Amino acid sequence: MDASVAELEMMTNEPDGEAMKRVVVTGAAGFIGSHLSERLVHLCDEVIGVDCFTDYYERDAKESNLEALRQVPNFRFVEADLRSDDLAPLFDGVDVVINLAASPGLVRSWEEFDQYESNNLRAVQRIADAMLATGVGHLVQASTSSVYGADATGPETSETLPISPYGVTKLAGEHLLRAYGMSRGLPLTILRYFSVYGPRQRPDMAYRIFCERLIDGEEIVVFGDGLQSRSNTYVSDIVEGTIAAARQAPTGEIYNIGGGREITLLEAVELLGDALGVEPRIRFEEGRAGDQRRTVAQTDKARGQLGWEPSVLPAEGLALQAEWVRSLRDR
Repeated sequence: MDASVAELEMMTNEPDGEAMKRVVVTGAAGFIGSHLSERLVHLCDEVIGVDCFTDYYERDAKESNLEALRQVPNFRFVEADLRSDDLAPLFDGVDVVINLAASPGLVRSWEEFDQYESNNLRAVQRIADAMLATGVGHLVQASTSSVYGADATGPETSETLPISPYGVTKLAGEHLLRAYGMSRGLPLTILRYFSVYGPRQRPDMAYRIFCERLIDGEEIVVFGDGLQSRSNTYVSDIVEGTIAAARQAPTGEIYNIGGGREITLLEAVELLGDALGVEPRIRFEEGRAGDQRRTVAQTDKARGQLGWEPSVLPAEGLALQAEWVRSLRDR
């Protein structure tokens, strides 16, 4: 029997490593950030969540992500823009900053480059400066498999050749932070996330759209032939990988954090249909510029150095995703 969403996300061992006392999570109202913050409040003395509620999708959805956190005594939320507000007061006395704030998504990055540049690069530079000024001991930077390009299948030393402005800005952020690390001593760790899914997934993400259309009896639009593949990563696995990195001493290293099972897009649609009891109807359209063909997370380095590995398989995780989308319709 599948566990509930809450049960699955709490069925994890306490991470090894030195305890964290005060942690800042940027992008805390978002999909991954809210899950990470919920887990951290059980492990840290204080979690400070930061978000500026960009208009990428409705603010109400992000406020809903924060509802449980706002009831927890050791969570404090600050609405602030990393690109313009004074960050020093937020970082004073902090042990770790985990930067999840970013402009996400491949398609929109072609048309909104200024937004992507400011959120994915300028904000990173200001975080680095504020950390050095206040003496924060560790930055964990969330990056993406998109930095590898059309095929992301190798280790962290693989060539980086992004094929979208999103991937370009995230890679530029990595390079900027590594320059800060080598030249100014910024303590950091970089994580490259692979295709994250699960409850609270953004409205523009494929699996959520597929679930909604299956429930409504509508066609699913697949861009390309549907044989593009992903080693999708359930959000609780991303959370645990991020915490494992944050609890280790910063090394300046890069780690792939991704799921352990590769499936095609058509296989994912079939699993979602099975979970919802619906036979999918698919319409194929031309592939989109910037979409990756194949991503398979090679996570040997994270397993060996961080003691982390993914635990949620696609059938289980996609069933939980479908359950969550259906629950939204029942409210």
